[in-house]
Amino acid sequence: MTRRFDLCVIGGGSGGLSVAAGAAQMGASVVLFEGHRMGGDCLNSGCVPSKALLAIAKGSVRPVMDPVVEYARAKARVREVVDSIAPHDSVERFEALGVTVIQQRAQFLDAKTVTGGDHTVRARRIVIATGSRPRIPTIPGLDRVPYWTSDTLFQEDQFPASLIILGGGAIGLEMAQAHRLLGSEVTVIESVALLPRDEPVLVAELQALLEASGIQFFVGTAVTHVTETDDRQVCVQLENGRTVTADRLLIATGREPNIDDLGLDRAGVDTTARGVTTDDRLRTSQRHIFAIGDVAGRQTLTHVAGAHASVVVKQALFGWPAKIDRQTVPWVTYTDPELAHVGLSASERDARIPLSQQRVIEIPFSDIDRARCEGRTDGRIRLITDAKARILSVDLLGQHAGELILPWVMAIDQGLRLTQIASTIVPYPTRSEITKRVAGAYFTPRLFSSRTRAIVRWIQRWIP
Repeated sequence: MTRRFDLCVIGGGSGGLSVAAGAAQMGASVVLFEGHRMGGDCLNSGCVPSKALLAIAKGSVRPVMDPVVEYARAKARVREVVDSIAPHDSVERFEALGVTVIQQRAQFLDAKTVTGGDHTVRARRIVIATGSRPRIPTIPGLDRVPYWTSDTLFQEDQFPASLIILGGGAIGLEMAQAHRLLGSEVTVIESVALLPRDEPVLVAELQALLEASGIQFFVGTAVTHVTETDDRQVCVQLENGRTVTADRLLIATGREPNIDDLGLDRAGVDTTARGVTTDDRLRTSQRHIFAIGDVAGRQTLTHVAGAHASVVVKQALFGWPAKIDRQTVPWVTYTDPELAHVGLSASERDARIPLSQQRVIEIPFSDIDRARCEGRTDGRIRLITDAKARILSVDLLGQHAGELILPWVMAIDQGLRLTQIASTIVPYPTRSEITKRVAGAYFTPRLFSSRTRAIVRWIQRWIP
């Protein structure tokens, strides 16, 4: 028997769950298909376990006295954190919200009909939220050696005395630092550039800090071959002729969308290698079918999936023509120090605005009293505006950069002027002073110019 719903959600990750919960609580009839684990990658193998491991590693006593024992304890603690959050994403909770949960993988039969197991449903609106999986590069020999991905890393407790990480993105650098702090010798190999969407000068500064902690980097060189040695180590051959050997190998070379076996051709939904093709309202080639999160081929970030969910709920339930705004999407690399960004990426900014019309203002954390009090003055803020003082991008490297980026997200989203930020009262002493200071620094040349001094002298002649 075919059941009918207002909304069908395929995928129980962060984006799909947000759509299902919001729509059901607002009165829509909702069915959710999830054939693997509720909570998706974010809960089970992404944001939650990786940040938990990082926090545990940062809090560990160094040097680690017994890294084998400490590593097993860290992994156990990670699983405790995941288990503590899991009830929020559970089948029971969503059924209590009124969502019909079908624990089966879904496929389209046609543009309006979805099936999974013995269940067949028809829905007026359908949301594809199937997420992504680790992308495995095509490297000779890789298929014949054991390796970790984010899907398997948190399932094993065996301590790697040495670790090679392929990939210099956020996950690669975060896991490199976590394992280094827990006692591993770590090597990061990146064929192109570290964190390519972040500000290059701050990425270089972060790399230098990580190198100082003992992490080895090979950047701009590709892997030509991978083998396993007689003593069960992984041996990586680089195109520059160098060879790196370690106990374990972690693949962190990006992600690819989960679009296989969905029957999207039967639904008439267009796709590319990046994922499901959507417009700026997240509609697919079938206007009643939406795609959100990683599978939509945009930024693979949990908070992006949440923003996508809001856009879709507004359209599916209320018919509002909501759209996404990529410029207001922040991202953070949760190393120590953290690296945070909002606004145009370096390549986007330089393509749109001539360098001659960009103004760069920087304030180092060494100028901020709170940072001096804490003895952590590494990093800085980098604000880039156009000739009319409009904010193009903001990048922060430093302690709690992920928290400090929020005012700039709001400023870009709400179109705030730098004068408004510079005139804000900030509690002292806090790291937030850096936001006020960099905004004020934009006006410093004009404020203390010879013209201003002349005006002040003239006014002083006339006021009592």
